[in-house]
Amino acid sequence: MVERVSVLDTTLRDGAQREGISFSVKDKLRIAAKLDELGIAYIEGGWPGSNPKDAEFFARAAQMHWQHARIAAFGSTRRADSTVEQDHNVQALIACGAPVAVLVGKSSPMHVTEVLRTTLDENLAMIHETVAHLKSRGLEVLFDAEHFFDGYRLDADYALATLRAAAEAGADRLVLCDTNGGCLPSEVTRMVAAVTAAFSNRSIGIHAHDDTGVAVANTLAAVEAGADHVHGTMNGYGERCGNANLNTVIPNLELKMGIRALANGDLSLLTQASSYVTEIANLLPDPHAPYVGQSAFAHKAGLHVSAMLKNGEAYQHVRPELVGNETRVLVSELAGRGNIAHKLAELDLGVELSAERVGALATQVKERESNGYQYEGAEGSFELLIRRSQPDYLAPFEVLDFLVLVEKRSGRDILSEATVKASVDGMTMHTAAEGDGPVNALDRAMRKALLPFYPELGPVQLTDYKVRIIDPKSATAAKTRVLIDASDGEQSWTTMGCSVNIIEASFEALIDSLELPLLRRASARGIAEPATTAAQ
Repeated sequence: MVERVSVLDTTLRDGAQREGISFSVKDKLRIAAKLDELGIAYIEGGWPGSNPKDAEFFARAAQMHWQHARIAAFGSTRRADSTVEQDHNVQALIACGAPVAVLVGKSSPMHVTEVLRTTLDENLAMIHETVAHLKSRGLEVLFDAEHFFDGYRLDADYALATLRAAAEAGADRLVLCDTNGGCLPSEVTRMVAAVTAAFSNRSIGIHAHDDTGVAVANTLAAVEAGADHVHGTMNGYGERCGNANLNTVIPNLELKMGIRALANGDLSLLTQASSYVTEIANLLPDPHAPYVGQSAFAHKAGLHVSAMLKNGEAYQHVRPELVGNETRVLVSELAGRGNIAHKLAELDLGVELSAERVGALATQVKERESNGYQYEGAEGSFELLIRRSQPDYLAPFEVLDFLVLVEKRSGRDILSEATVKASVDGMTMHTAAEGDGPVNALDRAMRKALLPFYPELGPVQLTDYKVRIIDPKSATAAKTRVLIDASDGEQSWTTMGCSVNIIEASFEALIDSLELPLLRRASARGIAEPATTAAQ
């Protein structure tokens, strides 16, 4: 087995073919810079002969400094019954300025005769002449043998002949593509072993798609069989079911197989890079993704957490910091005292609880979760639960009552209005406000009441609002759980409310989102109650 593998990231080309993704040129350049920082050896930027956006990317990439990566341009062999000099796509590969060309050619006789509608011999000539032409222009050439594994099943001799045509023309790497994603690891192992035996003087690569859910396994199997070059995408993005997920392939190679996969890069940047690409792609992250997911090292069961507190390796296969992730202990109805104790230490509230109080908190969490609350996604509300359990707790404000009016009458826009009566520092404030909706109206009314006393709430803003139906069988009478994300520009927190009335659930979460920063500020000042400024 090899000691080092070079990685080609094709997020900007194959990954961009995922339904729902559309990268701008700026997006592609930002992602490329992040991949270079991570230590990816090759970044495939796109197909310069196919559209103006990819052509612009290569023009701008040529002006940038790359620390680790070589920028690669993708293209196909010359057309049948033509010449390389006459082929626009071939010439675009040369003109784009990328130092590396990834050249795709057919390796399946069925695709040659039925898709290209040409002869087997002409296809071999197309491969040889295109590779030779690109090499003569000083490019590093990676030959992508498209449909190689399917072609090998149909006619192994011809599939190998396409590789031989590329190798004899000077191709630097021969990449075996499971284009339809239909192979299993045992097949990949057998075929890659045959290729590495036949081409012992060439670098062999693997390009796997995930249509059978084993693209990562196929990639690792290829390396075990002798491949020293792998293709994939960040987060497994790609057409249909996606490509081999480099966020899983790379740490498996480095941490499990002892094979260096990053070009002097830093594996601890992996989780950050994954999140960065997800954000630019405007997609939701997969919290359960191996290594980089938010839940990859999250522990919920009390038994697990108890063991983790004794030995961090008890329920983790690697140390999460190796890939830039972190251990998370969740608080839920499955939690034991160890979960509560760990969260107390993690939150660093300066609060010491007796074993009896920790047990009481665990019981309280379980009781509340049986009523629809869920603290694992609302750590701000859990922190409030702890703070409110302290003997010296003094609420910075108290909501006495509230009223929400939503009205729609003919000839006018819908009206949302809220009135709030709150007690602050011994004074009763009765305020009213209109809003774009009932939650916005409540927020504005609360701010009218609180800001004269707590101007520090000015920067606090709601950043996200989520509603979960807890018992869908109850239909419109279902209990709802509301999660509110809030931030003051420096810190962020999530709070929740739960009720059969969505307005009540929302207001509960909103109240918590305003109280928590006040208690944190008071704690930082070393006093039990937040400092207030009496209204004038």
